[in-house]
Amino acid sequence: MKKYIMVTIAALISSSFYAQTAFDKYNGQDDITSVVVNKKMFELMSKVKVDASDKETQQYMNLIKKLDNLKVFTTTNSRTASDMKVTADKYVKSAGLDELMQINDSGKNVKISVKSAGNDSQIQELVMFIEGANRTNETVLMSLTGNFNLNELSVLTDKMKIPGGEDLKKLSKKTN
Repeated sequence: MKKYIMVTIAALISSSFYAQTAFDKYNGQDDITSVVVNKKMFELMSKVKVDASDKETQQYMNLIKKLDNLKVFTTTNSRTASDMKVTADKYVKSAGLDELMQINDSGKNVKISVKSAGNDSQIQELVMFIEGANRTNETVLMSLTGNFNLNELSVLTDKMKIPGGEDLKKLSKKTN
């Protein structure tokens, strides 16, 4: 009996370290382009030596140290895009994220939701969903976790060329 309890506890502990999010089902699908960066990669990136006089790169390196996971999924398939929207909406509700901003501009719809960490300026998780992102009618789903300030994100989106970066820049300007 002790052996059974120990195996169950070990399985529960190990599964919590490898827990998947609601969005991981999109990783590896043929009609979805995905970019997934985990904490280990952020840790390795943060150890790169940079020129101390380059302030923007310094900001980028400081932000990287605060991030845990980045997941970006893009598609032009309408069925997959609909599923992504339903999944994102369910996740935002179940995870207790607050809608921060909604933009509707010439057929492009953007929703940005966050979970605050302690005070309002620190973000623990950000989920952004974009429909009609460009001429190809691309849908973008992005999830970012860590402990970061919303204003720091514009540097990340510039350096990593993340879809939806312009929308995050607009948001960070509004919160300044």
